[in-house]
Amino acid sequence: MASSRGAGSQQVIRMADLEMMSLDQLKAVKEQADIEVNLLQDSLNNIRTATGRLENASAALHDLSLRPQGKKMLVPLTASLYVPGILDDADKVLVDIGTGYFVEKTMAQGKDYCQRKINLLKSNFDQLIEVASKKKTLADEAGVVLQAKIKQLSPSS
Repeated sequence: MASSRGAGSQQVIRMADLEMMSLDQLKAVKEQADIEVNLLQDSLNNIRTATGRLENASAALHDLSLRPQGKKMLVPLTASLYVPGILDDADKVLVDIGTGYFVEKTMAQGKDYCQRKINLLKSNFDQLIEVASKKKTLADEAGVVLQAKIKQLSPSS
């Protein structure tokens, strides 16, 4: 909710509005826009990371589906700790749905889950890029107007 209000209020501030603001107001607008751009960049990085993990999981599911039953393999317990195991049933997988909850799904359902999550994250990424771009433009415009006002107020030498 807060992000949609922020995107809507951004459209209200135009260049003419910026030019009518005082120095303190311009500084506040620029600082707020810069903070929001940084938060959006962090969110974009988190989405990129999550998308990468889901793409890796989807690739792992594909590789797993190609292996025959009874195949010996190494099972990761952590990022750097593996134990030997034997593939029992490649058609049943456990899917991490968040906060420590796992659901047993078929291979096809697991692949579908990963693909739906990837599509959702990519859609969110595209929306955030658009909002971040508008916020960055607002910050840049506020900075330009602020610099122009400061230059007007400074004594000419």
